[in-house]
Amino acid sequence: MLSKTVVQDILNEALSTGGDFAEVFVEDRLTNNLSLQGGLVENSLSGRDFGVGIRVFKGIQSTYTYTTDFAKEGLLKAAKKVAQTVKGDAKLSLTELDYHKAKVLHPIEQMPQSVNKARKVNVMKKVHEASKRYNESISQVRIRLKDEEQNVLIANSEGTFVEDQRVRNILVVQSVASNGSRMEEGYINSGALSGMEHLENLNLDFYGNEASRIAVTNLSADPCPSGNFPVVIDNKFGGVIFHEACGHGLEATSVAKNKSIFSNKVGEKVASDLVTYIDDGTLQNEWGSINIDDEGEPAKRNVLIENGILKGYLVDKLNARIMEQDVTGSSRRESYRFAPTSRMTNTFIAPGEFNPDDIISNTEYGIFAKYMGGGQVNPATGDYNFAAEEAYLIKNGKIDRPVRGATLIGNGADTLKKVDMVGNNLGHGAGMCGASSGLIPVNVGQPTLRVSELTVGGTKGEA
Repeated sequence: MLSKTVVQDILNEALSTGGDFAEVFVEDRLTNNLSLQGGLVENSLSGRDFGVGIRVFKGIQSTYTYTTDFAKEGLLKAAKKVAQTVKGDAKLSLTELDYHKAKVLHPIEQMPQSVNKARKVNVMKKVHEASKRYNESISQVRIRLKDEEQNVLIANSEGTFVEDQRVRNILVVQSVASNGSRMEEGYINSGALSGMEHLENLNLDFYGNEASRIAVTNLSADPCPSGNFPVVIDNKFGGVIFHEACGHGLEATSVAKNKSIFSNKVGEKVASDLVTYIDDGTLQNEWGSINIDDEGEPAKRNVLIENGILKGYLVDKLNARIMEQDVTGSSRRESYRFAPTSRMTNTFIAPGEFNPDDIISNTEYGIFAKYMGGGQVNPATGDYNFAAEEAYLIKNGKIDRPVRGATLIGNGADTLKKVDMVGNNLGHGAGMCGASSGLIPVNVGQPTLRVSELTVGGTKGEA
């Protein structure tokens, strides 16, 4: 990392033409990627990325640049480059830098870099064996494992000078089932802001079996009917709908530009009374968790919607100026190549009072989406469509039979208002979220819940 003296010189250079805020982000990232197919190691790649990002504000204008040149001359050249975009009369006095390490909210027991690849491959092989033996129709299994160690230094002209270490790993299992005429895939993952202990504490048979079970289930599934139905969405990754269709609309990145359906609505009712929507980067060792955000602010628990009432937004430093609000510890970026902005961490609907079985039994006819897949959303309107990776018909208050090809179509704001039952089984699912500041790890979560009516795209007529 860089010394305090060098960082001070960079900040002074960045402020030399009249900027009123400057920031330095230093990153050293170590990454390992392993993939296993057919029980054999397919790829084994390791890498290291090192770079520095420099940002300067003048009012609500921001300029950002980055460099991989760690020589002092190169860093000062980059700072001068970003400073030249700012024109001002007075030079800001730099606040004394206060060095500290970020408070560790998420303890790490075994650093991935200290664990040999043979031990990691052994974990993957156990998952592969469980997947293959689940059913004779399983024709292919692919396992991926990624771990990384990201060390950062964040300093700014307000006096921040903090170091942080982020250690993450994720296991991804993909199984393919075939009956000779059709192939179906099952997918499941588990990620954490944690060391090797996360992988070695997993129930590996469950993850292997579950990916294959989804594939085999879909192989025998009937075509999904289309129409407007009540939809029960299972917990954990089911929360991806609300992440995409609602969560992004609560980020200051869109709110400050009045490009969100939630702009200027704090204090208004925007959801069902049963919906409390939270973003919490402090959840211990969760995939989307952080010690500090990428502007050096401590992680926080932010209640965005409470009992249907909009309480606030996720706010970064630049948009805090535009909106005249406080920051919320929500500024994130993929790497030094990106300027940070407001992003989610672990975003979820809080648990309610219903037993999940009671939600099913109170649904006469509808769709049960057990696992959600990918989808698309229009961030300006909140309109979305998402595929269900595994879905079932509900008839007479019971799970009837599996259906394939189910697509849930709706509007985020409208869907929030139609949530009429919320379960007590909150769970979180790991994912990657792409936006203007790059691809970042996030958790999406919810209990099992019911939306009173959604448009379901499938096959015309009843299956």
